[in-house]
Amino acid sequence: MNATAAIAADASIVQEVVQQVGRRIVGQDYMIERLLISLLTGGHVLLEGVPGLAKTLAVRTLAETINTSFSRIQFTPDLLPADVVGTQVYDQSTGRFSVKKGPIHANIILADEINRAPAKVQAALLEAMQEKQVTIGGTTLVLEEPFLVLATQNPIEQEGTYPLPEAQVDRFMLKLHVGYPSREEEKEILRRMSSGEPIPVEQVAAPRQILEMRRHIAELYIDERVVDYIVEIVHATRNPDQAGLGEPACNASAGAGLPRPRVSPRPGVRDTRRCEGNRPGRAASPSPSHL
Repeated sequence: MNATAAIAADASIVQEVVQQVGRRIVGQDYMIERLLISLLTGGHVLLEGVPGLAKTLAVRTLAETINTSFSRIQFTPDLLPADVVGTQVYDQSTGRFSVKKGPIHANIILADEINRAPAKVQAALLEAMQEKQVTIGGTTLVLEEPFLVLATQNPIEQEGTYPLPEAQVDRFMLKLHVGYPSREEEKEILRRMSSGEPIPVEQVAAPRQILEMRRHIAELYIDERVVDYIVEIVHATRNPDQAGLGEPACNASAGAGLPRPRVSPRPGVRDTRRCEGNRPGRAASPSPSHL
């Protein structure tokens, strides 16, 4: 398949996924758009918003449309690291220990209300996110690709939450603030949900196709001027006085610039594959959720 045909095929798959997710999710275009960006670039996403904004439903629907294995972990104050990554189970009949895998062993993980679990459980999950593997009783298990963690958290002012340390938040490529739907969108939600029956979606992609699209994105040409522009943005957050800016809301981490060339173009594979689209103005688009 030549480059032009690959572009058309990838773009078609992305549009079909968007359409299928849109059958269940009304509005929330910003969230769906960036969930696809994370899926195609291999980064993890932290979704923040009050309960009832379809965060969980969006992630579950995305997993269904791309035919991947899916696990949902409900984080609670009494959760243990073994409940996430797995543990060893003793078999009395054989006198041996065997490994019992935890819910982290899936393609797409929904870590629901991650900030309701204590720090040691958060650390166990975030280590798996970083290393793409877990160790259980001396046995190292590699997590299957595509591996993507989409975590939701309630606003910190909610009772019974444990704020994520900044170093752990850095494991997520994007942090999205999910807002309320508009009046018209809320009317449409009422119409769709009035029957009480689940809305079916079709499987329009496979894990193999997602990995192939990631390879296409990794082969993108990035002009040196775009790289310079990205580095300038990152350094401006650390030295705002030199850049003629006020005090930034946050400082970009040491690795903040690494995924930016892949994240920068607007979603839709056709856009990400066009070299003429890699302009500085486009590179700045996702900055609020990325930095």
